[in-house]
Amino acid sequence: MVNIDNQFPALSRAEYDILQVLWRQGRQSVREVHDQLADSTGWAYSTTNTMTDRIAGKSLLVRNNFHGVFLYEPLIDRPTGLVRFVEFFANRVLQTDYASVVSLFTKNESLSESEVEELTKMLDQLDDDKNRGEA
Repeated sequence: MVNIDNQFPALSRAEYDILQVLWRQGRQSVREVHDQLADSTGWAYSTTNTMTDRIAGKSLLVRNNFHGVFLYEPLIDRPTGLVRFVEFFANRVLQTDYASVVSLFTKNESLSESEVEELTKMLDQLDDDKNRGEA
């Protein structure tokens, strides 16, 4: 799995949705990912394919050929992906700090208490790393 650092790209909602499928199901083809997302996203198969290739291009997924079918699996774990999604959401969507976004997860109980603690710790580490880079 990839370590979190300043070189790791932020995740958009679409990228995070695809990664969630792969974290939950493990190695999947684009068709399998698409079938799990089509109803909720309304994406065409080609959109899912393009997004999956884009994520692989960011070195967040590995793509292996299995009897002529490409199978994808994540190179990052869920907590790391969640940190980058929170970072994207806080900075680009809400234009607020990380703590506000983490509190949203806490209020709707979408994450366990230990996941919230881990997320907070990783975001603090990310802030510390960025502050050291600016000094």
